[in-house]
Amino acid sequence: MLAMPLRGQDEALADQRRRMVDTQIRARGVADSKVLSAMARVPRHEFVPDKVRGQAYEDYPLPIGERQTISQPYIVALMTSLLDLKGGERVLEIGTGSGYQAAVLAEIAGEVYTMEILEPLSVAAQRRLTALGYTNIHFRVGDGWKGWPEAAPFDGIVVTAAPEKVPQALLDQLKVGGRLVVPVGSFFQDLKVLTKTADGSEQRNVIPVRFVPMTGEAERQKPPNR
Repeated sequence: MLAMPLRGQDEALADQRRRMVDTQIRARGVADSKVLSAMARVPRHEFVPDKVRGQAYEDYPLPIGERQTISQPYIVALMTSLLDLKGGERVLEIGTGSGYQAAVLAEIAGEVYTMEILEPLSVAAQRRLTALGYTNIHFRVGDGWKGWPEAAPFDGIVVTAAPEKVPQALLDQLKVGGRLVVPVGSFFQDLKVLTKTADGSEQRNVIPVRFVPMTGEAERQKPPNR
């Protein structure tokens, strides 16, 4: 949770966040009050480069460097809501990026473990989130394909880059009843929710999406014709 009461104290920016929640998120069917509250609190403008700060609360992705992007607010809210968090859970995020998704998760979950394969992004995100007062986020530089087994099991796992198939290690690191939210595919993907059961998992597709591809081991796991 946040160590301080509210980030982004400027009232104009707070108004922009409220409008973002009302017009981009609630209006499109995300109704989880915990998610809506988290999205209204986390200052997205702190997670984007200065040159695009004026676009921070618009409904589209923005570049963050290293050929990566921060997802549009609606997608962050949707993926968080699909985890069905009640509060206090242990959550793993694959793909720290700017740290924005981790901040939203940390507003709800008890502990957030976030992995990033690109060290410059991880270092910058850790600095940013620490400055914002978050104390329940744990960072690791590494390939998310194999997850974070020492910290498992997790109540939920969210993946913010797209593998072409679901990493089995991530399913293995879920608690029974836990959810894995992941975009799967090549150029275009399906956002999937997999719920772990006692004898496997149940899967459903939510919406078509477009994420940056998952790198590292995920690239080596692509079908031979890719």
